Amino acid sequence: VQLVESGGGLVQPGGSLRLSCAASGFTFSSYDMAWYRQAPGKEREMVATISSSGGLTKYADSVKGRFTISRDNAKNTVYLQMNSLKPDDTAMYYCFAKRFWTYWGQGTQITISS
Repeated sequence: VQLVESGGGLVQPGGSLRLSCAASGFTFSSYDMAWYRQAPGKEREMVATISSSGGLTKYADSVKGRFTISRDNAKNTVYLQMNSLKPDDTAMYYCFAKRFWTYWGQGTQITISS
């Protein structure tokens, strides 16, 4: 099983990034997916979730209206479009898969700074 995140980097406040998470080794279309993040000295927190079909999404209050989670089951990939980025969005972002078992990606660093 692999979850491989990509798309992280350094962005100025107000900028945008799109994260991707490529999944393999399990039946991606059967799993709910999510993005979590962890900033230095803080607990890991849920950012956004999406149901296996993509029909149901949920967001942390701190990112509502700015982030959009989506998935392409044909490509075994989940995305996180992040707009209007703020310094408080700086964190390691992790991809997460859940059904009977749970899987984590290795994370990708997002740094928001001028």
